Amino acid sequence: MKRKLLSLTFLLVVSFCTSQDNSKIIDSLKKIIKSKPSDSLKIKAYGDLCWYYRTISSDSAFKYGKLALKLSKKTNNKVGEAQAYNDLGILHYDLADYNEALQHYTASLKIRNALNDTLGLAALYNKIGLVHQNTFKLDSAIFYATKALKIYESKNNMRYVSYIKSNIANIYRGLKQYKKALETHLEIAEANKSTNDNLGLTRSYNNIANAYLHLKDTIQSEVYYLKSINIAKTYNYKKELATLYNNYGGLLRDMQEYNKSLNYNIEALKIREALKDNYGITSSILRLATLNIDLKRLNKAQNYLYSGLNLAEKYNLNELKIDAYDKMVIYYTYRKNPDSVMHYRNLFKTLNDSIYNTRITKEVAEIQEKYDTAQKEKEIQTQRAKIAEKELNLNRKNTQIIGLVVLTLSLFVLGYLLYNQQKLKNRQLQKENELKQALSKIETHNKLQEQRLRISRDLHDNIGAQLTFIISSIENLQYGFKITNDKLKDKLTNISAFTKETINELRDTIWAMNKNQITIDDLQARISNFIDKANVSATNLSFNINLDKDISKHLVFTSVKGMNIYRIIQEAVNNAIKHAKASNINVQIENIKHKVIFKIKDDGKGFNINNVDEGNGLINMKKRAADIEAEIVYKSEKEKGTKIILTLNHDH
Repeated sequence: MKRKLLSLTFLLVVSFCTSQDNSKIIDSLKKIIKSKPSDSLKIKAYGDLCWYYRTISSDSAFKYGKLALKLSKKTNNKVGEAQAYNDLGILHYDLADYNEALQHYTASLKIRNALNDTLGLAALYNKIGLVHQNTFKLDSAIFYATKALKIYESKNNMRYVSYIKSNIANIYRGLKQYKKALETHLEIAEANKSTNDNLGLTRSYNNIANAYLHLKDTIQSEVYYLKSINIAKTYNYKKELATLYNNYGGLLRDMQEYNKSLNYNIEALKIREALKDNYGITSSILRLATLNIDLKRLNKAQNYLYSGLNLAEKYNLNELKIDAYDKMVIYYTYRKNPDSVMHYRNLFKTLNDSIYNTRITKEVAEIQEKYDTAQKEKEIQTQRAKIAEKELNLNRKNTQIIGLVVLTLSLFVLGYLLYNQQKLKNRQLQKENELKQALSKIETHNKLQEQRLRISRDLHDNIGAQLTFIISSIENLQYGFKITNDKLKDKLTNISAFTKETINELRDTIWAMNKNQITIDDLQARISNFIDKANVSATNLSFNINLDKDISKHLVFTSVKGMNIYRIIQEAVNNAIKHAKASNINVQIENIKHKVIFKIKDDGKGFNINNVDEGNGLINMKKRAADIEAEIVYKSEKEKGTKIILTLNHDH
């Protein structure tokens, strides 16, 4: 009874205190903890205290976040543990301690993945994307933002869909695709209006203003900045208001209204210092440095510059470090100090190049490493051949010496020695031939591997990009023009779907080409990935994949054989979904007497084996099975489902 009463009290606090001052909510939560509630309720109270102390005292926020984490681990409360890691990650993010934030988000991600907490995973993907965005790792940022977007779209959560699209649009802005960013933000603003999402609308107007500014339309930019500032003031959105003052101040600077710009940026810095927003503080300080350079107040500019640069280096804010180096060049140009100008220009160029060329450098390093490995193997083989030759020469000399010593021995002994010498020669020649063959195989393998890498890169970079362009063009036609012809709409939709399927097929092909051999683990992972995608697109379906315990983890197939196996299973599952209308599909992988058996079974409507018109699907499966010297058998009865059995010898 006492526990129920405490739970009710807790819910009342959460429900009715939202409009109160944070200090009153904190006092209420502390009273709940003192009343000795259940562990789960105490964990929830600790977590809420962590959240409400976030804007008051970061030390207290960390204290209660750690208490929530400790108690969750002690009581094996996985939900509480995941939330505690998430809350601590947010605290580190607010302090611009991005490495720690990323570690806590990753720990929470593992637990929520195990709990199958879909919405929790989406929230974490979004937060991880923001960390990468703030450290200017834009490829990783858009990857995680897209993962979050897919989940929210599947759940029809339009508010969060708008937030994620806004983040993605900002990434496009970072990649200098300003028109694309503007179109996305205008679309999001309309969605925010329809749902009365004032916070989202504030952010959208700010992003629209930024996009117009990059497109050199200062009139529209100012209109949207002032709209956003008005909403932020009305609803007391402090963090957004600081950002808006900072951005609007930048516009005023472009309009050469330096003193007015200075006032807005000072207000932005005050708010950010109160919020302990390290990233925002650094940005505002560097903006004030720029304005003081414009006003020829070089001593003030110097103080702001070094303060901003120190913060950017402390928190590893690459984008702001680049900005600081750029401003240093301008400052020391006014100071007529060419050595410092050159120093900071070099720092700017080095960091800028490293950000945009990291991926290319990594790929080149990987190729170079493979080449160096092959060269080392050749050198080792050459050295072994030389050693073997020296050993042969030494044996020959020994044999000659022995021959001289035993010259007086009988012809039988002499013949015996000659026989041993010839036998040794033959053995050594055989070794030399084996070494040559091994070297030849290594050279051939390296050439094939280089050719595979080149072809797969060409497929990905050229054909993949062209197919993506086709999809983008079709979507632009669909949404950019009001097409009233239903047949044309259907045709465009079918072309887009076919192109997307072609991209998936291309990725599977590139996956196979990049491997010399495919392990059973690779094959299982690929099949699981395909089944996961099928689960998303199909409804009321249950998929299972089971691996026989007797199958060795070292079992491998050639890339050609592995790809054909995957295609046969893919075709069988697609047939079960599209034609058999199955509710359950099972994939079983077994190992019996040096043979691997793949069984794909469904509970669909089945068909008459003796009276069936084989379509392209069954023909393709038979042809693929024949290509890899495998046996394929179909077992099916009307209304009793279908079983497809693929049997083949494994390579190792």
